[in-house]
Amino acid sequence: MTASLVADDLRRGHRLRGLIARTGPVAALCLAGALTLSAAPAAPATPADPLARYHHQHLTWTSCLLGPDDETGKELAQAGAQCTDVTVPLDYTHPDGRTITVALSRIRATDSAHRIGALVLNSGGPGGQTIGDPPWVRKAMKDAGGRYDVVGVDPRFVGRSTTLDCGWPTGSMIRGAGKGRAEFDHMTSFSADLARRCRTHAGDLVPYASTRDTARDMDVVRAALGERRISYLGYSYGSYLGEVYTTMFPGRTDRVVLDGVIDPARYGPRLLRGTEAAGKHALSDWADWTAARDKDYGLGRTRSAVLATVEAIQSAAERAPLRVGGYRVDDRIVPTVIFNGLSQDNPTAFGDFAQGVRDLRRAAEGHPVSPSPWLAGVLQFLLTGHDSGYGSAQTAILCADGSAPRDPESYWRDLRRADPEDRLFAPVTNNINACAFWAPPREAPTTIRADLPALLVNATGDPRTLYSGAETVHRGWPSSRLITLHDADQHAVFGIFGSACVDNAVNAYLATGRLPAADISCPRARP
Repeated sequence: MTASLVADDLRRGHRLRGLIARTGPVAALCLAGALTLSAAPAAPATPADPLARYHHQHLTWTSCLLGPDDETGKELAQAGAQCTDVTVPLDYTHPDGRTITVALSRIRATDSAHRIGALVLNSGGPGGQTIGDPPWVRKAMKDAGGRYDVVGVDPRFVGRSTTLDCGWPTGSMIRGAGKGRAEFDHMTSFSADLARRCRTHAGDLVPYASTRDTARDMDVVRAALGERRISYLGYSYGSYLGEVYTTMFPGRTDRVVLDGVIDPARYGPRLLRGTEAAGKHALSDWADWTAARDKDYGLGRTRSAVLATVEAIQSAAERAPLRVGGYRVDDRIVPTVIFNGLSQDNPTAFGDFAQGVRDLRRAAEGHPVSPSPWLAGVLQFLLTGHDSGYGSAQTAILCADGSAPRDPESYWRDLRRADPEDRLFAPVTNNINACAFWAPPREAPTTIRADLPALLVNATGDPRTLYSGAETVHRGWPSSRLITLHDADQHAVFGIFGSACVDNAVNAYLATGRLPAADISCPRARP
């Protein structure tokens, strides 16, 4: 999550290619209605709905295809999906003010006689596009899918919705800290500049990027679709969005599946802290897989040899930036590349990552290198403005959801206290980021309801949303059930990893609305 494109992680997972108060429903913003005086006792007043024009707006569904090069649109069209825009307020405290749009795609239920309702999706990020997900989710749902309208929603400021782009020279605020104080000071300046760019180019939007506002948008979407309640499937950050929505709008959800579960107590601008051990475990498992294929990748015949190759790459980058194609890859970028390579536990993802490490090793040895497609994509993401909109929206959401320490010295102390032998994960997870230079959030974080009747899914080795977080959430929600995928370093499982045990259990819940009688334990084995 966060530094990695979680939405890309999901796409790679299913296409086999290839980050994060008291509450009440929006009705709490309603203005008191006027009483009509009469001789008879007046009935209690019904507050006027300041969002009525949004709740009852007419939706015009059209083709999702934007042009001949729109691959997402083509896939949606082939699946029979249609698209529309929903109008929502920029600022829910002033619903008559400026508006923005939220983009939707929908595959209608085919079993209309047994239709359950709408299943709304969020594939994470934060900042990941979801509009293209209904086709593969519908396929993963098997027979249950025909009973739902499967709805993909690009959240506010993401994808085809009204965009928030700060004009960044990168797609992510996340970097390693480098080796010494000078590099950390450079990262501090880099983070401050990213925040300044957002104030300059999108200062009218960034205060309204919070998950709470996205949840309010979801409820407008629910009403505009004509649904009294919606079902929900959220991956990664989408699990937090689901937690917030069901808290703010109790009684407006039917079946809720949270896959890659975020512990809300750990969510915020520094949500990567504490994931170091899981990252090391995932790296070691990848090293085992790669060592068994030394004839293909040449990175070492044992786990220790492969890990030594990775460490040697970082050492070389500390001496001088590596030249990889047209990119210069320094010791702040190498750990971020490694972090990005670890979230999907399957041979295709492992192979892509191994090819990228092989390219970095050749560059460290001084050879000319043309990066493999996966590595080229990651470097384009990190070192150019190609995905500025993604990083801008992701950061705006995280910074709007919670405060980060503002004193750079606090980050420096955290980095100095981290394991000195960990040159790959701790420098990423403990580093300063743009939220240190952001305006304070407009609202306090949501205090999540104490008991959510949801189906939770997590892999034990998930390096992004830790299994311990899923256990914590499950303990706090006695009426929830937890599906555990064992022995997999997998982020996001249902419909992606290929576990029949997980997929069948989720689909049974979606079809019947009945949670399993007990928690479910699934082996790693794929069908």
